[in-house]
Amino acid sequence: MVAQRDKAAAELTAAQHEIEALKEEIARLLAQIEAKDPLEQYLAQTALVRKRILEQLRDQLKIDFPDLQVMLSEENDALRFQGDGLFESGQAVLRPEKRSIVESIASRLEQILPCYTLGPSAHWANDCNANAAIIEAVQIEGHTDSTGDPRSNLQLSTNRANETFGAMIDRQPNLDKHLNFRQQPVLSVAGYGDMRPIAGNETKTGRATNRRIDLRIIMYTPAVSNEIVRIRERLGADPAETSP
Repeated sequence: MVAQRDKAAAELTAAQHEIEALKEEIARLLAQIEAKDPLEQYLAQTALVRKRILEQLRDQLKIDFPDLQVMLSEENDALRFQGDGLFESGQAVLRPEKRSIVESIASRLEQILPCYTLGPSAHWANDCNANAAIIEAVQIEGHTDSTGDPRSNLQLSTNRANETFGAMIDRQPNLDKHLNFRQQPVLSVAGYGDMRPIAGNETKTGRATNRRIDLRIIMYTPAVSNEIVRIRERLGADPAETSP
């Protein structure tokens, strides 16, 4: 009986030591979390914010166009419109049956951007932007298939981006009034020609897929932690309401 009692006491003592060791490890891990660089935390959260914005935009577009093939890029930084493309081969005019997609994108962006930008219609709210992230650019990227001369394709892709930009502004004239941290319009255009294919150009389907517009969101990335406070102030966010 005495031996059993001594064994139980020894096991209890060992368990208590183990509990104390676990408590110390938890305290150490919590201290590491608390000591984590605020800038690092902000940038990590901002990347998640961008993904959430794109997912929201994608889901809303799927409501408008249930058959639309749209997906996030592998890097979770752009919306990619799959299918037979917005443009005919060699053309920089939106296909009439696709124009409504671009117009819907413009309308949805007009609803989303005020919480993440500056400008006349800016309206920050904690429930939509708790991290006080700010968008640097919403880039309309034109892409072609590999048919034809590469330099001509580069010009063609730029023309397609400009065409898309124009269609969006026609639908939402104030879309270019949303500003980034440097008071520049966030809406921008770029043309990449055939340099960034997402499908093989050996088939008609692949070429049609490469004739596309990507909508890329670039977030502003502060260089130092002090900039985070300035961003929150510019957005009108109360530091007590925003995430650390």
